[in-house]
Order: sequence, then C-alpha cells, then structure tokens
Amino acid sequence: MSDKKIGFWSSTSLVAGNMIGSGVFLLPASLAAFGSISLLGWLFSSIGAILLAAVFGNLGRLAPNTTGGPYAYTRLGLGNFPGFLVAWGYWVSIWCTNAAIAVALVGYLEVFFPILSQNKILAVLTGLGVIWLFTWINSKPLKTVALVQLITTVLKIMPIILVGFIGILYINTDHFFPINISGESSFSAITITTTLTLFAFLGMESATIPSKNIKNAATTIKKATMAGTLITIVVYIMSSIAIMGIIPPDILLESNAPFADAAGLFWGNSAKYIVAGGAVIATLGALNGWILIQGQIPMAAAQDNLFPKIFGKLNSNNSPIIGIILSSILASVLMGLNYTKGLIDAFTFMMKLSTLSVLTPYLLSTISLLILIRKKEGAIPLSKIILSIATIVFCTWVIIGCGLETIIWGVILLAIGVPFYLNFKK
Repeated sequence: MSDKKIGFWSSTSLVAGNMIGSGVFLLPASLAAFGSISLLGWLFSSIGAILLAAVFGNLGRLAPNTTGGPYAYTRLGLGNFPGFLVAWGYWVSIWCTNAAIAVALVGYLEVFFPILSQNKILAVLTGLGVIWLFTWINSKPLKTVALVQLITTVLKIMPIILVGFIGILYINTDHFFPINISGESSFSAITITTTLTLFAFLGMESATIPSKNIKNAATTIKKATMAGTLITIVVYIMSSIAIMGIIPPDILLESNAPFADAAGLFWGNSAKYIVAGGAVIATLGALNGWILIQGQIPMAAAQDNLFPKIFGKLNSNNSPIIGIILSSILASVLMGLNYTKGLIDAFTFMMKLSTLSVLTPYLLSTISLLILIRKKEGAIPLSKIILSIATIVFCTWVIIGCGLETIIWGVILLAIGVPFYLNFKK
C-alpha cells in the first residue's frame, strides 16, 4: 500500500501548486488602485496564511488517517451538521473556482492562439477540453496526479521567480509613493487588500485532504503545508514588490498582463510569450490540484452518510471518479455560462464568494483544533490557544472585509445545503 502513497515533495507541490494559480498573474493590477499600502495587505495575508498552515499542520498530526481535510476535522471536533456545512460550502467553492480557472486559462491561451478571442464556441470547447483532460488524469492512481502537480509547480514558479529576482534591479522607489492612493482610510485599505491577497493563498490546506494517501501523514502534512506556504509567500511578495517598483502606478492600474509588461523591460517582446506560458502552466497545475480536491471532499462526506453514496464510489485506482465527473459537469456548465456577456461581473463576484466559502471551513477547523487537542491530549498548551485565537481573529477580520453583500450570499449558499442535509440524514 505504501508504494501508492505520495511523499513530502509531491505533498508540498500540491500545496504550492494549488495556491499559485492564475490569481497571482492578475493581482498586481487589482492592487495598483491602492498603492504600495497593498504590500501591507500581502504582509497580513502572509501572516494569516502561516497561522492557517500551522493550524492545518497540527490537525494533520492529530488526525492523520482521515480524508477531507477541513470537513473531516470539523466533523471530528464539532459534529455532523457543521461538518456537512463545511463539505457543502467547500465543494461548491471548488467547482466555482475550477470554472474560473478554465476561463482564465483560455484567456492566456489567446496570446498563442488569437482565434480563441474571436471564436467563442472554440474558446468554450477549449476550456471544456482542459477540464475533462484533468478529470481523466484524476481517474488515474494518485501518484500520476502528484507527478503532474510536481512538474507544473516547478515550471510555473520559474517565470514568477525570474521576474521577482531580476525585477529588483529595475525598481524605481518613487513608484511606492504616495503609500495610499485609494481614497480609503489606511485601515480600510489594508483590510481590503488583505482580503484580495488572501485569495492567492487559498489551498494551503490541500495536503490535509488526501491525508490517507500520504506517507507518514502525521509528520509529512505538517512539513509540506508549512514548506508550500513559505515558498508561496516568498514568490508572491518578491514578484509584487518588483512589479510595483518597475511599472508606474497609473500604467499598472490599466495593465491586463502586469508580469508580461514588467518582464518586457528586460526580455523585450518575447516576454509576453514567456509569461503567458508561465500563466498557462500555472492554471493547468491549479486545475489539476483542485480537480483532485473536488472529488476528495464529497467522497469523505459520502462515506460518513452526509452526501449521496454515489460520491463515495471508487474506481480500480481508488479514485472517486463519479464524484469528480459530477463536479466537473457543474464546473463545465458554469464555465459555459460565463461566456454569455451578462455573467462576467457575476463570475468575478463568485471568486470573492469562493474565498468566503473557504473561510468558514478555516474558522470551524481552527475551533475543532482546540476540541481535538482536548479530546486526545487533555490539557491544551498555551501556544495552541494563542495560535487558535490569532487565527480566529484573522479569519473573522477577512470575512468582514469581504463586504455585506458577499456575506449575505455566503449565508444563502450555506442555507441552500440544509434541506439536502436533512434529506441525507433520513
């Protein structure tokens, strides 16, 4: 059995690969409206990501032989109903995210194949083709999925690191002043940019979800979660400082491809192809990792009789292929709908909703950490109490930062799941 399990580097690439997706290539332009105060947003979201990585690392140690990550921990600590709400919200957010990743991928492919921008049917078919390619890959043994993830993670980090390290030499410090150009108070600007940048860190819990399939899970998950998160923090902050220092704020604000524009200064016109290539690989890697996760969460809930049994069915490679296929169908429908003009704004909003949907599992997992330590080890160490309180405060702050409209939609999303829960329990 152990030869079918994945080790430290594959687990680390699952963590970093799921975090470093299409978002990092677009975020510098979104943050330009705030000025260099957004670097404080990066700092606070990095601190939050480290806190959450520590929480999930500890949960991986306490419950190493589980499947479903945040869902499994919440169910163990708080019971079936909170566990179901986590599985439901997390699952919906994943196939929303996968639809968005597929759309972003087609956008980057337009650099190489301009016909995709002119022919919407071909664009939709390309997006669908990629979703179903990775659905097929995820029907294979987990080692195959992990190898694809490791290769794409290494390839996509390289152009981002190059822009970060080389870009430092081209920085103009005048571009960092004035610090806050948003018109918001400094606290408000930091809150909004922390919420925006945290989206780029979603996925630090990825190694906990296929926990049963990881070698020496009790120690590997903790190391891989922290290593993947720290790698991602260095990549994000260095590249953000470089881009903000290279491109004047007014030009950065209008940029559709900030990494390509920055790289163009030292690589010329070929830069857009280099960076677009990196972005394509980034989206492919993220889609591969998230399609793996979209099968694991409902499978774990189905095995506990909280989701329909069909989600728990495994193929000969121990892959929950029916759950993956059903999730990919929903992602495909959503991706297809995105190409009708009226849904573009709604789809952008859905990404924010996806962030909120994942913050609830983070919050409940943190509360479960204290309960599980108490159950398994008796007294709760002061360090774990401080870690949990700091993480709860951070998650609550970012939830508030999502805004009232997003919070209302998040509550509605969870409420829709309640009748399903009652039906499953019958």
